[in-house]
Amino acid sequence: MRRRDFAFLVCAATMATRALFAQARSPVVGWLGFPTKDAMLSVEFWGQFLSGMGELGHVEGQDFKMLYRFAEFHADRLPQLALEMVQLKPDVIVAPATDQAVALRKATDTIPIVVGALADPVELGLIKSYAQPGGNLTGIMPYVSGLPTKQLELARELVPGATRIGLLDDVADPKARPQRQEIESSAQKLEINIIPAEVRTAADIGQAYETFSTGGAEIVVVEQSGMLVYAKSVIAEAAAAKKLPTLYGYHQHVEAGGLISYGVDLDWCYRRVAYYVDKILKGAKPADLPVEFPTTLELWINQKTAKALGLKFPPTLLVRADKIIE
Repeated sequence: MRRRDFAFLVCAATMATRALFAQARSPVVGWLGFPTKDAMLSVEFWGQFLSGMGELGHVEGQDFKMLYRFAEFHADRLPQLALEMVQLKPDVIVAPATDQAVALRKATDTIPIVVGALADPVELGLIKSYAQPGGNLTGIMPYVSGLPTKQLELARELVPGATRIGLLDDVADPKARPQRQEIESSAQKLEINIIPAEVRTAADIGQAYETFSTGGAEIVVVEQSGMLVYAKSVIAEAAAAKKLPTLYGYHQHVEAGGLISYGVDLDWCYRRVAYYVDKILKGAKPADLPVEFPTTLELWINQKTAKALGLKFPPTLLVRADKIIE
């Protein structure tokens, strides 16, 4: 063998070894998002995940690489994007919500999937049980049974004696169905008439508030939904235009000008996703990682919005608030 050929082989072997070493040190984490990248950044879920990874000693670009795909608010694109993601063979994929999880689960039953906001995972066939998921998918389930009832009671505390309450219903989100069912059941017991308005995209929100206004709604409850939280500014503007007090499940709405929220902390959910990803990168299997539920609820209040609506929060609410925006 000539010296030049030998040197070439040695160089090629060295480069291959370095590539394998780099791959071993830099696992790839996929992220399949429903919104645009800008919309995702506006609610900071991605940032919370990266912060969680950092707390566990994983720095993007140094210890792992991110692979992104965004459906840009077109749900029909998710199946194809899921297939593209799977073909690139990341070590683990983060599905921010259930719609993305369903698309990914159809595309692979081997690559680990971690979901930040699960809904009805057993019914949808995504897992076998909360304690033992049993497949390649696990994550956080932010829906808390009993919360929609508490939100109705809170709405009545804010608008005493309210008998007509609007419900902004995202019929395309699997998380919405159990919320809607509980609200309708509780409304009967509380002698409240629910005025529902179905929406599928942010473009439907203006008409929904028109429905609430003409229907005589005294206050509106917004379901916990991925699309609705991304449309937080649109909802705040529609509520202000119709002078309708509106209660939310996520504090991101209050930060965008919404009146009041009571629900789980989504920021915690996406930081907690990092815990699962860390475990999986270290060899754990999703089948053995139980689905988790948030253990605390938070109350956020926006005094500026209340003043614009001519409302005053009862002292009992102000005392209980976790965060007050002046």
